[in-house]
Amino acid sequence: MPIAGKGMLLTSMDIGAAHEAEFNRWYDREHLQERVAIDGFLEARRYVAHVGLPKYLSLYSTATFEVLDSPAYREALANQTAWSKANIGRFKNMIRAVARITISRGVGRGAALGIIRLRPGGGQDKLRAELDELLDPADLDGIISMHLIESDPALSKPLTKDADTSSPGAGDWFALIDATSVHALPKAAARIVEHAAIKPLVVTNGTYRLLFDLARSDLPG
Repeated sequence: MPIAGKGMLLTSMDIGAAHEAEFNRWYDREHLQERVAIDGFLEARRYVAHVGLPKYLSLYSTATFEVLDSPAYREALANQTAWSKANIGRFKNMIRAVARITISRGVGRGAALGIIRLRPGGGQDKLRAELDELLDPADLDGIISMHLIESDPALSKPLTKDADTSSPGAGDWFALIDATSVHALPKAAARIVEHAAIKPLVVTNGTYRLLFDLARSDLPG
């Protein structure tokens, strides 16, 4: 599988302009390193929107889905640094999906990412089968790999003060399209969002540019 591991944490948020520089400094200098250091976390990637909302997006890959509800991860959530608490308190429009990677095809990861948010409702097995046919990069120029992650509704809660508010999107799925550039993404995304059975389930469709990635092997020591 081009995505390492079996589990994925997706987080996305907006941040006010007054705190944006500090937010990016925190993510780049502390937060990603801190998360990738947790037992079972394998790598993380940060993105900024080319077209889409929220503006910032991060993906964290884990060895198993169970890592995302493990004692080590829960301890990290319960013991945020002061810098983390300050930045998390400023998040706006946060999305947090704790998910299983159920489809992953292709070889490698790209410099751009397409992300299609789906609200499956019923018929999940049929939808997964349809997406399995569509998430194939073989005949799409500039597309490196394609994936499906399926959120766990019980674990997918934002870290902000509205975490206990019921969310109709807690069980949403996300189709991820890794590409060499944002220009390769519209054709690949259209194959999914214009599919007759899938089009009514699309919540959002965005494109993001990679800021940087971090693997566990990159950490000092």
